[in-house]
Amino acid sequence: MKNLPNLFTLLNLVFGCMAIIYILQTGQTIAYVEREGFTSWNLPEKITWASLFIFAAAIVDFVDGFLARFFKSTSAMGKQLDSLADVVSFGVAPGLIMYQLLRISFAKEEGGLDVSVVMLLPSLLIPCAAAWRLAKFNLDDSQTHFFRGLPTPAAGMVVASLPIIVFYQQFGLETILTVKWNLYLIIILLSYLMVSRISMLSIKFRNLNVKENFPKYLLIVFAIISLIFLRAVAFPVVLVFYILVSLIFKKNIA
Repeated sequence: MKNLPNLFTLLNLVFGCMAIIYILQTGQTIAYVEREGFTSWNLPEKITWASLFIFAAAIVDFVDGFLARFFKSTSAMGKQLDSLADVVSFGVAPGLIMYQLLRISFAKEEGGLDVSVVMLLPSLLIPCAAAWRLAKFNLDDSQTHFFRGLPTPAAGMVVASLPIIVFYQQFGLETILTVKWNLYLIIILLSYLMVSRISMLSIKFRNLNVKENFPKYLLIVFAIISLIFLRAVAFPVVLVFYILVSLIFKKNIA
């Protein structure tokens, strides 16, 4: 049982690798061109499968932490292994999703199919920020019941929600999420939040006292309601709410 949490951590890594495989091997055309020029585009369905693997990795990431605390088998190796898996699942994989979304955004423009890779490189800010944030986390023993900077799983799940929103055209947001400037803005904001020193709420409970854990219960209830009514759009909405709750209840976090 001692190594059970580490096995779940490795499963997190496997799901992250599976996400990358689906991102890179889409197997579908993303743009249709006629004599008059660009006419329409579509998001390869396999990228949405990559999103599902990232969500699965997030669930497993939560389970391995729970098991480690339950069996009291936390270790330095487990901490390092968890961060290494998180870099792949919530850093590299989301970064490649943004890379593909940027390609699609450029494909909508005249001559966009020949876009220079330089214009797509900003997507790699996400894995770089994730690695930086996780390295800082491993060296900071004070982040037991709060986080300093946006947790990488939260950033990864927000990025993972974008292909689903675009593919299923939820609330008409697909037009916004396939504009390159909006994607650049999302990349910059998420990367900044991960490396920032903003104190963020942790969902770990010391006890079940409602008054003491009110911000956590509030966040959980809001997240559940958002998922029911907003589906994939809930992830960016909950992120904004999460940041607001963290700022409003800043004194109660640590």
